[in-house]
Amino acid sequence: MVSLAGSQILSPKQRPCAPRRPGHSMRTIRSALLHPDSPPGPSSRLRAADEGDSDIENLTDSVIDFRLSELAATAGPAHPAAVAKSSSANAAATEMLELSRDFSDYSSFNSDISGELERLAAAAATPRSDAPDLAAVDLNDLESMDLSADAAPLDRVEPFVLACVQALGPDAAPDARRTAAARIRLLAKHRSDIRELVGVSGAIPALVPLLRSTDPVAQENAVTALLNLSLEERNRSAITAAGAIKPLVYALRTGTASAKQNAACALLSLSGIEENRATIGACGAVAPLVALLSAGSTRGKKDALTTLYRLCSARRNKERAVSAGAVVPLVHLIGERGTGTSEKAMVVLASLASIAEGRDAVVEAGGIPALVETIEDGPAREKEFAVVALLQLCSECSSNRALLVREGAIPPLVALSQSGSARAKHKAETLLGYLREQRQGGGGCRAGPGGAATSMAR
Repeated sequence: MVSLAGSQILSPKQRPCAPRRPGHSMRTIRSALLHPDSPPGPSSRLRAADEGDSDIENLTDSVIDFRLSELAATAGPAHPAAVAKSSSANAAATEMLELSRDFSDYSSFNSDISGELERLAAAAATPRSDAPDLAAVDLNDLESMDLSADAAPLDRVEPFVLACVQALGPDAAPDARRTAAARIRLLAKHRSDIRELVGVSGAIPALVPLLRSTDPVAQENAVTALLNLSLEERNRSAITAAGAIKPLVYALRTGTASAKQNAACALLSLSGIEENRATIGACGAVAPLVALLSAGSTRGKKDALTTLYRLCSARRNKERAVSAGAVVPLVHLIGERGTGTSEKAMVVLASLASIAEGRDAVVEAGGIPALVETIEDGPAREKEFAVVALLQLCSECSSNRALLVREGAIPPLVALSQSGSARAKHKAETLLGYLREQRQGGGGCRAGPGGAATSMAR
């Protein structure tokens, strides 16, 4: 507390009395500073009285200095996203100004605290010059902008991001929303730091409604923008939380060819969160992914295969894939050599063969002859995937072993066990052991060594 000793203070009779406001005493005002969330009133006076004089006597000018510091921080430069907080800062300044005047009314000291608070209140209420003028941002400039880290630091990119988010608002014109989605797609394409910036800007929930747009260009831009954003790991949870999974499945079913394959990739990225895999399957993603295996481009087929493989780590999704007819196109893709789809198809087949329904479907679709043919004359890497799939088919089913023997699989398996990669040799030797048991009348269904997880291990 400021000492009054030796001060030239007029007595109460000598100094003019300031008008007293009802319900405000020095105790009340001090209590308001100690408890800023409670307005001055009877409850504040009771609390101050309960706390005793010791707390009040410890209230010094430092409390007001602290409040002034808070207001100064509010009035100073800040991130553009904080502009929206100016109204609350102005309210805080007004409250402190009222308290300052109360102190001036009841104190024998005159200070310039009221003037300082008036200055800070005016500063908090005035828009800062460092806030970007979004009306002056032309999103078309992004088409020719060099977005490399050296040429486009984040503080230069940020106004464009905020302008895109504004243009994605529900009240914006359809053309503006379509353009904004295209620009976010471009911004999020290459740089991790820009993807992170866009992720925290509010763009993700604004993009999700466009996934159901009847405008195919807007839908494709939104799908691809979310795909690019999902490449940043921390954005995946935000995309999931924004409810994007089901709309992405809708785009997978209804979009353009590019929208479908990009939606498959976006779902693949989101399936990196293990809990999302069951959700993606339950939202109906498996059937349109299977459709891509037959009707998609080479790239679309690869994207669908990779996503199916990830989703089929959940047993229920394996059942969904078999029910959706995935096995027939998978067997067909085994014969597409040199495109990269054959290997992926055999990996997914091996996954589906870990359940009884999948094994039956593979046999019915002619999968065993196709796999044996691959071991006979396929490239070395494809031979390896083929023997893995055959081992999965035969490890628990003696009838499938008999089919394998009838298809003439023993000679190519022997050759592979002698000249293949270390992994291929091991798998071929294991499968030959099952076939020897079959010829010796071992029969019966049994689990292979380590089960499905071992035969799929790499």
